[in-house]
Amino acid sequence: MKNKEHFSREHIAYLKKQKKKKILVTTLRWVILALVLGLWELLTYYKAMDPFITSSPSRVISTIGSLYESGELFYHVGITLAETLAGFFIAVIAGYSIAIILWSSETVRAVLEPYIVVLNALPKIALGPLIIIWIGTGYTAIIFMTVIVSIILCIMNTLAGFIAVDETKLTLMKAMGASRRATLAKLVIPASLPSLMNTLKVAVGLAWIGSIMGEYIVSRAGLGYLIVYGGQVMKLDLVMSATFILCVLAGCMYGIIALIEKIVVKQF
Repeated sequence: MKNKEHFSREHIAYLKKQKKKKILVTTLRWVILALVLGLWELLTYYKAMDPFITSSPSRVISTIGSLYESGELFYHVGITLAETLAGFFIAVIAGYSIAIILWSSETVRAVLEPYIVVLNALPKIALGPLIIIWIGTGYTAIIFMTVIVSIILCIMNTLAGFIAVDETKLTLMKAMGASRRATLAKLVIPASLPSLMNTLKVAVGLAWIGSIMGEYIVSRAGLGYLIVYGGQVMKLDLVMSATFILCVLAGCMYGIIALIEKIVVKQF
């Protein structure tokens, strides 16, 4: 801390307390994870749990190693990751654009809002057969599934962030003669950045759900395919391994969004 001498003792003490709390939280997270994995391994080792049904950490590591040696690991991970990222970015960009249109026109928002709510409540998996008929069984269908799972939430959360902007500031911008476009660019978008970051965090999880749902229905490769195939042939080690890899990838993607959030918040 370069300018530590410019802070009061109370503020320095507060910063130290916050740092200790952060270290404690991080440590406890890793301890809990280690305990869960250790207990899981012990229970399967001593046959308190059937390793054929529940697998175990050592068997998961062994299966991932086998996938790596056979060259399948990065092939399946790459396909699912590409589908997820494509669907995520399309959903976020399209959702943000639609939210801008809805914010710009109260009439359009009033007309379309009920339809958006209904589409959000619709079980997307029910559209699976239609997606196959409309688009086919390739990667495009999986990306489309990812988009429809994520886009409605992106629209609703982003729009909520736009609408939540301080009414007093909006009135001031209007009194100064600012156009709707200028108000959006200078006030609404910067003020709604925290809401956008929260939307991205939730959209990460939905994008992974959408891509795996799509792979359940039409894929012949990817982590979702491995889960389905492993379940069909009773290779539950493969199911648990693919699920573990999904957790790691989703956690990394969430971590990147959280890092971007810290950088963006500092800028505004």
